[in-house]
Amino acid sequence: MPNLGKKIKNFIRPATGDKNISLNDLAGKKVVLYFYPKDNTPGCTTEGQDFRDARAAFTKLNTVILGVSRDSLKKHENFKSKYAFNFDLLSDEDESLCNQFGVIQLKKNYGKEYMGIVRSTFLIDEGGVLIEQWLNVRVKGHVDDVLAACKAHR
Repeated sequence: MPNLGKKIKNFIRPATGDKNISLNDLAGKKVVLYFYPKDNTPGCTTEGQDFRDARAAFTKLNTVILGVSRDSLKKHENFKSKYAFNFDLLSDEDESLCNQFGVIQLKKNYGKEYMGIVRSTFLIDEGGVLIEQWLNVRVKGHVDDVLAACKAHR
């Protein structure tokens, strides 16, 4: 997991809209990188809708929103279209970006243990430095917290 105040190593990931997105290409903008477990699940849908609804406010703060999960690009395209997300979703099927940020951890659900994405968000400044992080995120009110952090780091 990267440390606050440290520069994030560049990454390149396939994204919705038939793109490859790299951190280096976003230099000069803040980046909200939010990791979520799975497309089309209740919490992940709500989180995406909250980011969608607040996107204009993030844009005014020179901030790009990117969602990340291990789902395929095809699943991402369907998820993005179904809920009219106005930001890109990155596919991390090989878990390289998840591992870079340390978000794959042991989880328990209905008595079963498995390795999965722990809902987490990272705020990266215009120079590629990690300036905020939220781990084990609860969806309700989370986007407001991220937006407040963007405002605080103007």
